[in-house]
Amino acid sequence: LIKLCSRSFMRYTLCLFAVLAFIWLTNSGHYTPLILGFGLASILFVILIARRMKVVDGESLPLQLWATLPGYYLWLLRKIIASNLEVAACVWGGLFSRSKTAAISPCSERIPTRLRSDLGRVLYANSITLTPGTVAIDINSDSVLVHALTRKGLETLKQGEMEQRVFALTEAGTASTAPAGRDE
Repeated sequence: LIKLCSRSFMRYTLCLFAVLAFIWLTNSGHYTPLILGFGLASILFVILIARRMKVVDGESLPLQLWATLPGYYLWLLRKIIASNLEVAACVWGGLFSRSKTAAISPCSERIPTRLRSDLGRVLYANSITLTPGTVAIDINSDSVLVHALTRKGLETLKQGEMEQRVFALTEAGTASTAPAGRDE
């Protein structure tokens, strides 16, 4: 068991090294021996600190998501673009309308969630905040407090598509039932 744990721990350490090296190399743009040496020293120092803090594990580096995460990001990108267009329409519609509150109807509400993992709840709240017109204000074990620019944006969230996608991404293998869409 100890061998298995250390093998898993080493796998996460090597993946962390690969991620940090990729970030360093893509952001640096300089590939001289001195700069590469500084990069390697920095990466090793960060890994040393992360291991000492005992944060190199499946929660901080969820390897099981890497295969399905790009699909979720593409879906989220489409939602972000659509929400940007809706927010722009609200703003521009409000500028040219006689009634300044015609399109904008700010509201806040707690949306229940069936996500149980910390990773799932954080990914859900961050996805809500990344989508223009909505902000996750508070999150607890069974709900997320959301502020929305329009009532329609809040109703779209309450339908549960985003929560279902996050559930499929983070918890599909750990629970027997997925969250159902909401008719509230």
